[in-house]
Amino acid sequence: MKIKRLRNILKNFKGRKILVIGDIILDEYIFGKVSRISPEAPVPVVEVQSCNYLPGGAAYVATHINNLGGNVYLTGIIGDDKYGDEICKSLQNGNISIDGLIKDFERPTILKTRVIAQHQQVVRIDYEKKSHITKGIMERILNYVNNVIKEIEVVVISDYGKGVVIPSLIKKVIKLAHRFSKPIIVDPKPTYCLLYKGVTVITPNTAEAGASVGKVISNEKILIKVGKELLKRLNAKCVLITRGEDGMSLFEKGKEVVHIPTYAKEVYDVTGAGDTVVSILALSLAGGASIIDSAYLANIAAGIVVGKLGTAKVTLEEIKQALNEK
Repeated sequence: MKIKRLRNILKNFKGRKILVIGDIILDEYIFGKVSRISPEAPVPVVEVQSCNYLPGGAAYVATHINNLGGNVYLTGIIGDDKYGDEICKSLQNGNISIDGLIKDFERPTILKTRVIAQHQQVVRIDYEKKSHITKGIMERILNYVNNVIKEIEVVVISDYGKGVVIPSLIKKVIKLAHRFSKPIIVDPKPTYCLLYKGVTVITPNTAEAGASVGKVISNEKILIKVGKELLKRLNAKCVLITRGEDGMSLFEKGKEVVHIPTYAKEVYDVTGAGDTVVSILALSLAGGASIIDSAYLANIAAGIVVGKLGTAKVTLEEIKQALNEK
């Protein structure tokens, strides 16, 4: 029975060793209330009540994997600033090693500030520099990957299009992973999507998948065409297209397309859904699960996350409870 298999997959999460490479972001949440409109401009005045920081981007993937029992190895860049220090502190508080974090003195730590009032996001402010990392920084990232590649079980590439995941790095990481027979899971951006040739699983959303091959996915027929084209052009084992409220569609070599309906009961915030998917896929595949079972489990976890506000985490207990309800 599938539910029993999915429960057994969860038991294998503990201690799985996952390498995460990508754009490290600090998410700032400012919570407040609105009771009036500014006299200076037609905008709400937010009276701040609280503020907190959470690791975002590749760092969110790392905390997610760690929270579910995995042993995570994280590499990427931070700036030489208080926000970089905040990321380091947060990761260390969660017992995540910061050995792979590299300070880039030429750019700030990426900061995304979200102002939320009455459970609604009022505005998001991004502080970032998107230029490509230097050759020297790239070599330091690769040196870290070289040092841990034998220990880890799965490689996750978390591309937010902020300048860390560049073509030269992509090629070398994939080559290394192949040399040591490590599965590769990619959460891509359309810019470099077609460079991920030979990966195990790639997880674009519908917009990213369509943009990668110059199409707009407006119906199921186009969706299937795009999925099959990506599968062929990337020579990947699987393409998992995430479709928001319509669930996911799994394209696997030599098999029929599998459409997985969404688990979400209510959608409050899609922030972190894609990161949740790659986190669950990585832990499941590291534990020996099939891609189809891994995708079903990832779909359930993502459905839980979108029912929460902000960069939320899902727990093993929540996933177990969701399985009990099926």
